[in-house]
Amino acid sequence: MATRVLIGALRKTTSRLPTCRFLSVSPVSRFASTLVIAEHEGGSIKAPSLSAVEAAKSLDKDNSISMLLAGSGHSLQEAAANAVSCHPSVSKVLVADSDRFIHPLAEPWAKLIQLVQQRENFSHIVVASGSFGKNILPRAAALLDVSPVTDVIGISESTTFVRPIYAGNALCTVRYTGAHPCMLTIRSTSFQVQPYSTDSKAHKAPISQVDLSTFEEADTIGKSQYVKLTSQDSERPDLGNSRIVVTGGRGLKSAENFKMLEKLAEKLGAAVGATRAAVDAGFVPNDLQVNSLSLSLSLGYLMGTEIKDSSCGFILNANGYKSS
Repeated sequence: MATRVLIGALRKTTSRLPTCRFLSVSPVSRFASTLVIAEHEGGSIKAPSLSAVEAAKSLDKDNSISMLLAGSGHSLQEAAANAVSCHPSVSKVLVADSDRFIHPLAEPWAKLIQLVQQRENFSHIVVASGSFGKNILPRAAALLDVSPVTDVIGISESTTFVRPIYAGNALCTVRYTGAHPCMLTIRSTSFQVQPYSTDSKAHKAPISQVDLSTFEEADTIGKSQYVKLTSQDSERPDLGNSRIVVTGGRGLKSAENFKMLEKLAEKLGAAVGATRAAVDAGFVPNDLQVNSLSLSLSLGYLMGTEIKDSSCGFILNANGYKSS
């Protein structure tokens, strides 16, 4: 009887004790501060970089966003002047002025990102998923000993992202549990820049020069060499970022006939693409290839693979095969 009374008393005592709950805390679940690696040309910030800022804004409502610009000369200074008011969410513009960053070579840019991260300790680093970002971010991630999350099309939380898998035929939600910084490449067309008020345009972020006195250039020399830059003079959007793509195959029969697609694309504000068969036939250069199928094209497959950011596609097929 005495034993039962003692057990009952212990139960009543322990029921009044505070409950201890164990929380799983991610290494990056702290106050969010994001570095956006921006690409500029002709003194202007490229549209995909502004989409990267929009994506960074989705990470946390109190996120502090810094934009990194690198290069040299008047073009860099003009880009920095435009960057201070390019987006109301940008709180600081970091400028690395050196001839070493004139060309987007992975080695010096990755070392620059490592240097800036070691000083500023950002929780996230974001760049648009174009040739610029895909070239630089993996090397920078290796230097910082983290695994990047690539081709993000949706952000649920600061560590939870949506990205396509299986050639775009499925979407996967992933959670980043590694050390900071969490490094992301984002698809620019999934993060459209929202229009903002006139009062927001008056906002100007401060410019801070990056101290390059400790920048170690020895490891970046000789591993790659800039040859040339080839760009289209047309006002049509880039194939990798266009929301509308007009694609032609071998049914067009000649390079001359591909000009029909160019005229249509200009009317639609679209990019021009081509099948592998058309590329192999020499109708167009291989940088326009969007599909490896030589006989037929499925629009769903097409949108899920190389034209991954496109929401609309046109297929011109005059050879009697199935088209969509």
